[in-house]
Amino acid sequence: MVITHYGGEFFKIQFGEASLALNPVSKDSKLKSARFGADVALVSLNNPDFNGVDQIGFGEKMPFIVSGPGEYEIKGIFIKGFQSTSKYGGEDRLNTIYSISLENMNLCFLGALGTSELTAETKEALGDIDIVFLPIGGEGVLTAAEANKLATALEPKMIIPMHFEGVGDKGALTKFLKESGSEDVKPVEKLTIKKKDLEGKEGDVVVLSSQA
Repeated sequence: MVITHYGGEFFKIQFGEASLALNPVSKDSKLKSARFGADVALVSLNNPDFNGVDQIGFGEKMPFIVSGPGEYEIKGIFIKGFQSTSKYGGEDRLNTIYSISLENMNLCFLGALGTSELTAETKEALGDIDIVFLPIGGEGVLTAAEANKLATALEPKMIIPMHFEGVGDKGALTKFLKESGSEDVKPVEKLTIKKKDLEGKEGDVVVLSSQA
């Protein structure tokens, strides 16, 4: 699995011959975007900063779009969506948290989550998390302290911070790295990871620089 970040909460996950896009940036957003063909797209919140499925079609092929709670199975990916809340854009909004199972790994994409308090039912349903995509330091999402609190509660093997690049406060990354005791972490261009690489890890932070 190869994970690439394109700023904001926009990620590409490549696995085998297929690819998954997370919260792609729309051409109507003020943020930088990127174009590539994706087989599946997850949208956690309906906003141009996150719903750019127009950017990830390939020719006449458009991705299968998941944009809310439910259970889905597409191209060997098992996806569960759970309703949560956000204050992105200055108002109460619905946000979907996604649990993504592929290549024997359990990924948790929190989207534009605005609270560090998840219901017991949601926590239980998310299960043992290998990699969590954690929003920090932007309007309507978690502060560095809240993000660290939630990450501690979820107990993932690996944490990928997001939202600070382009959307939110870039200084929040420094604050989060300090909160989590990860000040020495340096950004990398992409993450290539297999299940066996996660053995023995507990809350390791990986910062991906934007390739947009």
